[in-house]
Amino acid sequence: MKTLHATKNDLPEKNRARIVELLNSRLSDGIDLYLQTKQAHWNVKGPSFIALHELFDEVATTVLEGVDDMAERAVQLGGTALGTIGVVSKETSLKPYPTDISKGPDHVEALSSALATFGKQARQAIALATELEDADTADLFTEISRNIDKKLWFVEAHQQTK
Repeated sequence: MKTLHATKNDLPEKNRARIVELLNSRLSDGIDLYLQTKQAHWNVKGPSFIALHELFDEVATTVLEGVDDMAERAVQLGGTALGTIGVVSKETSLKPYPTDISKGPDHVEALSSALATFGKQARQAIALATELEDADTADLFTEISRNIDKKLWFVEAHQQTK
């Protein structure tokens, strides 16, 4: 367990340490997801270009808001937010985003898979934060999960035509 900074937060130190670890794990994934989303935004091509380009930018904005909230929560609990590219590249649990794609449907597939993975991880984080009796962090992950699921719906809608 890493040493925490002093705080008057009344959650037990042992719980705070585990929650900070959880937040930093999801922070790495969130930063990776943000960068994957920007990769899609910058490189998408095809007949749905403008719709997907704008959608991917909206997704990136939503992801970045969650990233900032997770980092700030880790610090509120006495931890250190670990968001450098070195940490993220080592700690992310997301699959690498393909850099050799350009077609809209390919980006929709890759990004929807990354969003679904991150959403699942957020729901698992809700359960662990609840187990550690941190309703505030559980609530934070609930909000993140809800926002990610909504963006997943928007992205997946591009695959659901017949």
